[in-house]
Amino acid sequence: MLLEFKNVMPFPLKDYKHDDTSVWKSEFAIEFPKKVLLNANSGKGKSTFVNTVYGLRKDYVGTVLLNGSPIDTLSIHDWIELRRTKLSAIFQDLQLFPELNVWENLTLKNQLTSHKTEAEMEAMLSLLGIGDKKYQKCGTLSLGQQQRVAIIRALLQPFELLLMDEPFSHLDEGNAKIALDLISAETDLNGGGFVLTSLGSYHGYTYDHELKL
Repeated sequence: MLLEFKNVMPFPLKDYKHDDTSVWKSEFAIEFPKKVLLNANSGKGKSTFVNTVYGLRKDYVGTVLLNGSPIDTLSIHDWIELRRTKLSAIFQDLQLFPELNVWENLTLKNQLTSHKTEAEMEAMLSLLGIGDKKYQKCGTLSLGQQQRVAIIRALLQPFELLLMDEPFSHLDEGNAKIALDLISAETDLNGGGFVLTSLGSYHGYTYDHELKL
């Protein structure tokens, strides 16, 4: 998947002073598979970047292209197919269904493409230390546990690009490393890439490319 930004500037960030290395109001192109770190302080637009590429925000000037197509020209049907088979995301607010249990949250996603078996899903839960939370409502989990559910859910579909907005903000470095190793392995299995936003931590990982805000 080819991601291109051409002089993109979100309206809420237009009055900020951005460095010359910032992706905002500049041009860049990344062809995935690559593993990319997007590093920035709070308020520089990490969530805006993720939500813009995912098509949830349209309050910007400039052009964002996926595989050569400006995303503002994509139809709702284009977006449905893109988000089902090529583009996955872990949002900062997680967007889990709090009234449903962990397994229900996961199977709702997996049923869209039958990407993983139940045994593979259970193995992910166990690996991330929440195997005993399978039937607990997500709204009663700690934020760190909810983040791990959201990470697994994002991996339950084929993708060429996985967008992650501070996915480890409530995890200690040990659990973050386990989660990132899982994400990296699943990304390779899909033949895809990812963009991981961070407040500064590299989580002990070597990235192919780094973007700045």
